Amino acid sequence: MPVPIRPGLAALPDYIIPSQPPGAILLNSNEGPLPPSPSVVAAITRATSESHRYPSWYSDELVSRLADRLGVPEPWIAVGCGSVSLCQQLIQAYCAPGDEVLCAWRSFEAYPVFAQVVGVAVRTVSLDAEHRHDLDAMLSSLTPATRVVFVCNPNNPTGTAVRSDALLRFLDKIPPDVLVVLDEAYREFVTDPEVPDGVPLALERENVAVVRTFSKAYGLAGVRIGYCVTAPPIAAITTKVGVPFSVSRLAQAAGLAVLEHAEETRARCEAVTRERDRLRAALQEAGYDVAESQANFLWLPLGERSAQFGEHCADNGIMIRVFGNDGVRVTVGLPEENDAFLRAAQSLTPPLPRGSR
Repeated sequence: MPVPIRPGLAALPDYIIPSQPPGAILLNSNEGPLPPSPSVVAAITRATSESHRYPSWYSDELVSRLADRLGVPEPWIAVGCGSVSLCQQLIQAYCAPGDEVLCAWRSFEAYPVFAQVVGVAVRTVSLDAEHRHDLDAMLSSLTPATRVVFVCNPNNPTGTAVRSDALLRFLDKIPPDVLVVLDEAYREFVTDPEVPDGVPLALERENVAVVRTFSKAYGLAGVRIGYCVTAPPIAAITTKVGVPFSVSRLAQAAGLAVLEHAEETRARCEAVTRERDRLRAALQEAGYDVAESQANFLWLPLGERSAQFGEHCADNGIMIRVFGNDGVRVTVGLPEENDAFLRAAQSLTPPLPRGSR
């Protein structure tokens, strides 16, 4: 007789690993289209010479550099194995059986999974008509059991973002004993000045935690490193519940290296956002409904035609991410990759009309 799995985990969904056929254009994982710079590769290579030693438990040097860069005290920063790991650690730290996690849907698909892993309930609230977080509806969905609320800004997979006034009103109405996690994994791609920077909000409010990652804008998706900015008690417990030494020497070296080249990162992000806006305009001209994005990807709400569109792109050698009967997410790639995707989208016969359902 097999050892029984803990109740609630038998139905845990597998993490979807995007397909990568040889030679295909990969626009399905929100990765950066450019590899790390030679200086970052060199820093990682140097770190391998000490890989027989454990890394710094607190990532002290990286925390110090981040504190200078962000203008926050060091005790307000926790480093983890990507922002996704920090999200799970925050649920572990603040939720117990009988508690609830609240998030939008669709939003980052890991939130409900993490709640299930920890053994707590998840309550989801539909996005509004513009594919943004419906913050008023989320406030109405709070219960006495709500312990953690996720606001993904910009939102994955839609790329949409809530603006400062709406977010501040939301935070003002959240009970002080509920933790609000502002997931800003795509913050570096934001071009709308009305979309707030979460770090000052975390410094002002004891129940706000901001998580960010080096995976996207910095080109370190395969290295796995991210950070959290929040009040010292939250930062401390977030670190305590993490897996020991999960942030490797290589990851810490990579994080330090990319912080040394802020101009290079800014240029990479500007290239992506120019392509993002070009791609959206071309898709709209072709008749597609495309959500306004502040991230490094686009959302096409194709409804029941989503799978057909995904298959058509795959037939043309382009891998995108299909989200059931809701829509598809397309990562912004290199200009020539984006052009190939556009040709595939424009060649679909019959074309998918705006708001196709």
